[in-house]
Amino acid sequence: MKKIDRKWAIPLSIAICLIIMYICTVTGVASISFRDANRILLHEIFHLNVDLEGISNGSITIIRNVRLPRVVLGFLAGASLAVCGCGFQGIFKNPMADPFVLGVSSGAALGASIGIVLHFDSRLLGMSGTTVLAFAGAFLTILLVYNISKVGKKVPVSTLLLSGIAVSQTLSAAMSVIMIMNKQSMDQIMFWTMGSLNGKGWNQILTVLPYSLLGILLLFTTCRELDIMLTGEDTAIQLGVNVEFLKKKVLFAATVITAAVISVTGIIGFVGLVVPHIVRMITGPKHRTLMPLSLIFGGTFLIICDTAARSLAVWEIPVGIITSLCGGPFFIYLLSRMKKGGNFS
Repeated sequence: MKKIDRKWAIPLSIAICLIIMYICTVTGVASISFRDANRILLHEIFHLNVDLEGISNGSITIIRNVRLPRVVLGFLAGASLAVCGCGFQGIFKNPMADPFVLGVSSGAALGASIGIVLHFDSRLLGMSGTTVLAFAGAFLTILLVYNISKVGKKVPVSTLLLSGIAVSQTLSAAMSVIMIMNKQSMDQIMFWTMGSLNGKGWNQILTVLPYSLLGILLLFTTCRELDIMLTGEDTAIQLGVNVEFLKKKVLFAATVITAAVISVTGIIGFVGLVVPHIVRMITGPKHRTLMPLSLIFGGTFLIICDTAARSLAVWEIPVGIITSLCGGPFFIYLLSRMKKGGNFS
């Protein structure tokens, strides 16, 4: 596929993303005219002196406290997961790597399950008890996987992947036992694992934002080293890259981001797998272009999926189901390309 010049790719992507964010904000099941929605947005976002006479308080609340925060959180979550996928695929040199490959999602799911079953209502730093336990479960999982994989002062990539799979399966089994023993909480746990932005607002955005910004900034500083890593670890070491420190940096940043996002939204799969591949096929493998465009595309992709989730049916579909319906066929497409000897760039 012909690669697009970075000079135009990023500005064009930002413009398209903003247009889609606007369309998804004014679109929904509730009957609010475009004119009224535009007046509300001008008043609430830009604080212009716009006359809201004739617009019901319910319509204003829907735009300000339901649709707008969902669009913002959807962009933040999708962008964060896509950047994490970029980082993982870079250090693992594995096209099938994503933010959940090391068992972070299983750890978060187990923590959330415990919080749901125990009705853990205590709050910490503005986060609910379930969110806190999900965050803690994700972070403890990556620490466990890292320490299991460590051989001396090095962490072999193959061992890290295998440890992640083993720990993930173990934690998933533990969560299944909890669900079987607490059938009254099974529906709630299952809904959480499907991933959803329903009921999320500005408080959840403020919860995720600092962790995502910190992690994304750290990952952006690794672009040069990740480009060099494409040549192989031995070559990267000869060119002055501290490979082990780079692994720790990417793992820490990606885990902080992923743990923060899924502790609030639940497990939203395939974003970190699909989006970096789409961007790589459009612009090439260089991370200085790949990461910022993955951020924009990831956020846009999840916004579209969430708008579909809340608009396609009378009842809301968990957004994780929509992303899986999109990501599953793409995953099969990647496998078919690999089977035919194709590449992923």
